[in-house]
Amino acid sequence: MTEETLSNLLHENRRFEPPAELAAAANVKASAYDDAAADREGFWAAAAERLAWTKKWDRVLDWDNPPFAKWFVGGELNVAYNCVDRHVEAGNGDRVAIHWVGEPADEARDITYADLQAEVSRAANALTSLGIGKGDPVAIYMPMIPEAIFAMLACARIGAPHTVVFGGFSAEALGSRLEDFKAKLVVTSDGGYRRGTASALKPAVDEARQISSRAGHDVGRVLVVRRTGQEVAFDEDVDVWWHDVVDSASPEHTPESFDSEHPLFVMYTSGTTGKPKGILHTTGGYLTQCAFTHWEVFDLKPETDVYWCTADIGWITGHSYIVYGPLANGVTQVLYEGTPDSPERGRWWQIIADKKVTVFYTAPTAIRSFMKQGREIPDRHDMSSLRILGSVGEPINPEAYIWYRLVIGGDRTPVVDTWWQTETGAIMISPLPGVTAGKPGSAMTALPGVSADVVNDEGVPVPHGSGGYLVLTSPWPSMLRTIWGDDQRYIDTYWSRFRDQGFYFAGDGAKKDEDGDLWVLGRVDDVMNVSGHRLSTTEIESALVSHPKVAEAAVVGATDPDTGQAVVAFVILRENAGDGGEGIAKELSDHVRTQIGPIAKPRQIMIVPELPKTRSGKIMRRLLRDVAEKREVGDTTTLADSTIMELISAGQATSTED
Repeated sequence: MTEETLSNLLHENRRFEPPAELAAAANVKASAYDDAAADREGFWAAAAERLAWTKKWDRVLDWDNPPFAKWFVGGELNVAYNCVDRHVEAGNGDRVAIHWVGEPADEARDITYADLQAEVSRAANALTSLGIGKGDPVAIYMPMIPEAIFAMLACARIGAPHTVVFGGFSAEALGSRLEDFKAKLVVTSDGGYRRGTASALKPAVDEARQISSRAGHDVGRVLVVRRTGQEVAFDEDVDVWWHDVVDSASPEHTPESFDSEHPLFVMYTSGTTGKPKGILHTTGGYLTQCAFTHWEVFDLKPETDVYWCTADIGWITGHSYIVYGPLANGVTQVLYEGTPDSPERGRWWQIIADKKVTVFYTAPTAIRSFMKQGREIPDRHDMSSLRILGSVGEPINPEAYIWYRLVIGGDRTPVVDTWWQTETGAIMISPLPGVTAGKPGSAMTALPGVSADVVNDEGVPVPHGSGGYLVLTSPWPSMLRTIWGDDQRYIDTYWSRFRDQGFYFAGDGAKKDEDGDLWVLGRVDDVMNVSGHRLSTTEIESALVSHPKVAEAAVVGATDPDTGQAVVAFVILRENAGDGGEGIAKELSDHVRTQIGPIAKPRQIMIVPELPKTRSGKIMRRLLRDVAEKREVGDTTTLADSTIMELISAGQATSTED
């Protein structure tokens, strides 16, 4: 971004006030913003008091050596105790912690907090018997089954840092993480279920161990859960069955307290150098902020709410808003093993109806896939229990927001559009459902205790109606502490761009609209320069999705001899639109011109059956840029369905130059 601002393209005038009853009983009121601004450290100290500490901290924040922060210095606590034991001790052992729903429709388990305490204690004792103790790195590579959560909490209980690797990742990706993390043990399963089929996991672990070994690190043991009953290779010197060592272990275990800055987990993200970045999160600050924001943003009432986050535990959302935040708050939640369309397309809505889910948190890519199907499927299910909807993972298009609120939320539920990252550990920018008049597509404002801004190249805040770089201007409790084993890379990646100002650079473009509300516009890498105008792909995509025939769109910039870059759009139509009819590309191009202006009008629109997405739902725009610029398509191994690129590249999708 060489110019001062991003163009401010879309304008949104719709507002949704908080329901009066919700606002009256909201956990966090408008006064929290002023309280946090007046005494930010005091605000976070009060949030930390919601947890059980065995030793009180001496100092809230040590920012003496930026960008290396320490929070709640000298304090000690145990994460697993906070997520499990204290609820049992408070008399809530009979409360259901997890309604687990398997992908095979006849499989389900209800796990109370007392059950969870016993299972986590058994797992902690088993890990200890396998030689794992404080500071020993453990890798977890599992499907969405309760044992994955037991394993995470067992690691936290004994002070063993964990890294959870998404079960859809390849053996190569797993192997590189095992080597970088220096994992002593891997917890996995024979396999998992996906769209009705048992897919193997253990063979990938065996291969990943070999990859790690060739790189110089040997993983000592592998703990295997029997999930699918598939035949797997078993090395008696390395492999051990979960049911042999965990199920027979004692359900009694006394948790040890750890320093607030003790490593809790490392979450790997893809790095531009090809080497994954291990984002380190520690104990006290992380648990404080993810528990508080879960209670704050979702207005959580643990005695009555049934909460469901559809993320996978292999991602940060699964860590903060399935495992640590919700369980620290003592809520009842749903954990679902499978995909939203198996065994039938209404599976999610049936689960919401069956479990009487009140708070639902999912990704815009899932919402748009349901928009494509139409409202007939969700309308078959009674979802009147829902009171709050959440969105996470990427900016939500305004029309997807409206559809989500109207069709899933019955036009009565606030939608909290949350912005945060693996690196931030917890939600940073979001409406508060009892305070904020929601604006479709906008994450609105930084939460109390969080400082965010949009700045130009010089680090100067941009005026309302302008765009630039999204930055965080002050440290926060759940912030990453470093990149595992590479402090210099941590400094260079996140703190060098605005070194003089001391700002954390998120890597995202954003704008302040005319009201000063924040709109996150996606990665700076995805910003286009068309005839000297800096344009956000997100806003052009949102303009396309606002057309009644369009369910989803991805926009990229392609080299153009006249304009520098030109807009190329890949569009999925709603099912009821058929093929869109003759002249659909011109119809959509004219719609963008009307919504935004001629500068954003696509040079080319391709109607496609699907977009290239990773298993986590992220659209891989670099592959679409390859197609738009007529290059050979790059690596597709991380895609959920690589055949989509074959269809697009072969020209079997409708393509119209306009």
